[in-house]
Amino acid sequence: MTSRLCPGPLLVLLCLIHGAEESCPSICLCVSDTVSCSSSGLTKLPLSLPSFSVTLDISHNHLSWLGAGSFKRMPRLENLRMTHNQLGSLGHGVFRNASGLRHLDLSSNKLHVVEQHYFQGLWRLEELLLFNNKITQVEAATLSGLSSLKKAYFSLNQITHFPFFSIQDHSHPFLTMLDLSSNRLSSLPWEDVKALPGLVQRGLYLHNNSLICDCSMYSVFWHWDLRGYDALKDFTEEHTCTTYGNPRASIRFLQQSRFFHNCTVESAVSLPVTVLLSNVLVSEGEGVRLDCQTSLSSTDLSFTWLSPSKGFITQTSINDTLISLFPNGTLEIQATKVNDSGLYVCTAVDIKKALNATREVNVTVLLPAAESFNTGYTTLLGCLVSMFCILIYLFMTPCRCSCCKQPKPPAIPIATYDPSTLTSVFSPSIRPQHKLQTDKHVAFMEPIVNEEGFEWIPEG
Repeated sequence: MTSRLCPGPLLVLLCLIHGAEESCPSICLCVSDTVSCSSSGLTKLPLSLPSFSVTLDISHNHLSWLGAGSFKRMPRLENLRMTHNQLGSLGHGVFRNASGLRHLDLSSNKLHVVEQHYFQGLWRLEELLLFNNKITQVEAATLSGLSSLKKAYFSLNQITHFPFFSIQDHSHPFLTMLDLSSNRLSSLPWEDVKALPGLVQRGLYLHNNSLICDCSMYSVFWHWDLRGYDALKDFTEEHTCTTYGNPRASIRFLQQSRFFHNCTVESAVSLPVTVLLSNVLVSEGEGVRLDCQTSLSSTDLSFTWLSPSKGFITQTSINDTLISLFPNGTLEIQATKVNDSGLYVCTAVDIKKALNATREVNVTVLLPAAESFNTGYTTLLGCLVSMFCILIYLFMTPCRCSCCKQPKPPAIPIATYDPSTLTSVFSPSIRPQHKLQTDKHVAFMEPIVNEEGFEWIPEG
């Protein structure tokens, strides 16, 4: 009787091994959902990359160009690092089918122009790094469609113009950092800069540029400095401007304000100063209302709240029944939780006048205090404890009062004095019938004194 070996399981195993070998190139390191092909001397992308990759690192190679659909077989890709390559341009549709990207690092390459098609379809992108390239121009629609963008780094380039007008509240509601430091910006469209959302202005870095000294420039920075923006406080000495376009005649305008005494900075910028409210304390489970009162007097305002736990909140984005945003900008949280604690920032925007103002509220949600005993129960408990202690004292402590019957001590036989038998005490022939019983086995016994005062020493 012959037996045939079924090749099915063996073929499946071989296919799995073969597929695993093809999915991870030999020059790369694949661990879980991370693929690292850095410092591998690559001049082009490997033909087969694992489709399950979430993080791909191809930095420190010699890539000079990326064509259409370079990552189309990696739909789960979220983090892509291509720093320190030779990339000079990106083809159309390079990120097709990779719309899940959240972190894109193209720093330290040789990009000259950031074209508007580079980042099409990356609506989930949160962080874009383009610093230390050769960028001279950023096209107007480059950042269009990046509605989830939070941080963009363009520093250490040669940018002379930037499309500030393309950044608005509705187009980039989450953008909180725009780094344009160490470029060649000289004259900025200050009206467009003043129209930027408040959060973008707070995180706009413009130090180490060749700005031309004028009142329009100084008035913007003066108001930012008045608000205490970190972008200015952290780089006070690096904010310089040149007089008459002479690079050698540069001044640190944040420290040398005497050169701008003739500027009317109070009327140059109509943005109100941020109002910082006192801390709001609320117990967990209670409701709270946060108003958004600013100096903007227009009745046609749009309001956006930035919360620590829910992110950005607008009237169209609320999907929580416990949160309400009223037309006047008031934010209501019906049942607060501990994770709702933090800084709440409301931005009021007057689209017609291109003005915006912000208000900040620091909310602290406290855990409810432990419920205390009811007064009646507390009193009853105290009485019971006191009675119990009294009973313990009565039954455990020996009674020493006269009314208590104390147990008699064991009787100790004491010899009595009988004159008739006085001689018999010393007589060896006559002995008492009852001897004194004692447990002490000693050579000498203590003398016992009778009632008459005589000492009697028992016989040993």
